[in-house]
Amino acid sequence: MPKNKRPVPRKASVSPEDKDEAVTQQLCDLAIDLAEQDGDEAEGVAAGAVLQQAGIDFHKIIKKNLQQKKDDILYDAIERTKYADLDAWRFLKEQVEEASEILLVRRDEGKVLELNAFVVPFFAHAAGGLKREQCFQDQEAFDALSASFKQAQLEGPDATVVLVSHAYHLDEIDSIRYSHLFEMNRDAFGAMADKKLAATTAIERSISGWPENLFGPDDDAVELRFLLGFSLKATDDAFYAVPEDEAGADAYFGAREQRFHGWTEQVAPLLKRCLVTDGSEIDLHFLYQDLFHGGKERGIAEYFTLQMMSELNHGLEQNGVAPYEASAVVGPADVRGEMVLRVNLYRKDGGEDGAVLASSEKPLAAGADLQVEVDDTYDALRTIGVTSLAVAVRFGADGQPSEVQPYGAA
Repeated sequence: MPKNKRPVPRKASVSPEDKDEAVTQQLCDLAIDLAEQDGDEAEGVAAGAVLQQAGIDFHKIIKKNLQQKKDDILYDAIERTKYADLDAWRFLKEQVEEASEILLVRRDEGKVLELNAFVVPFFAHAAGGLKREQCFQDQEAFDALSASFKQAQLEGPDATVVLVSHAYHLDEIDSIRYSHLFEMNRDAFGAMADKKLAATTAIERSISGWPENLFGPDDDAVELRFLLGFSLKATDDAFYAVPEDEAGADAYFGAREQRFHGWTEQVAPLLKRCLVTDGSEIDLHFLYQDLFHGGKERGIAEYFTLQMMSELNHGLEQNGVAPYEASAVVGPADVRGEMVLRVNLYRKDGGEDGAVLASSEKPLAAGADLQVEVDDTYDALRTIGVTSLAVAVRFGADGQPSEVQPYGAA
């Protein structure tokens, strides 16, 4: 009789959740290692080789998760890194955003093409708000709007630029996750670079629809919208070459900003034709053309600032106090574990110990430069007529500001 064989123990299977957890942690660890070395020379050949391999692994993981639509791993890694190392958080966030909004393609002949997803945030001021059924019905105006990016030299003469005929609502833009944008770039490349007609299902899916318009016909509505486009060019296109010296780079971007301001004046009538068909009055305020995530963050920041100013102005009106009679105190506050920038308005003669006339808050991003935030808030306060400002180190749990100093004090 054959001898009884001892059973071989089966290897414990690793669950998909455990695999995802391991990848999330690996991405965090690599981000911390690479952020520490970013801009520094590695010590020795061996250390340099290890760091180089870490960079290769890091970008492979990001791209693989974009391709496999595992957004939760990317978002979880970014959130986890924020609590471990702010420099690593910024680095990881920037790298994931760049990988999703910039597509590099090497052609058979060796030429490398770059496709960027960009947005132009703008505010539309119209009675009753925008009406979806009226938007982008004028094909001639839309074609001219699309062509204007090259005509105004916002994009190079050899680039190919495609604009989506839709005014994206913030909810639509915010719902586009990393892998979705990655897919949209691939859609756009197929449509722009291939001769045969390519499907653009990811781009079509991004137009998910505006939320219900809750404005009355006579309501004074100011709405944030985004133009979304794609730009395809060669990576060695001289038009996009930024000078390496600081003065040259400043001049390059300064000239582009001037061209953008000229573009806004040129295209405002075209965009109005794209947004309304019944002759309604509409005022437009453009922000700045930027890559997808940078433009999205710029639009959101401006939106919260406008919302804050509106709430403060309303509070002054409710109390019958003129803006020049009020003083403001601004500072960070912790609200249920989330950091915000709070502004309180008081009567000048009462100071911050008096009754609060109005109070408003806006999100304060991790690692934000508080001085920049305060400067921007002061500029916004001046637009409603409040010119007296003090800065608090913090608002306490009781709502009171602490260590208050006049704005601009050393």
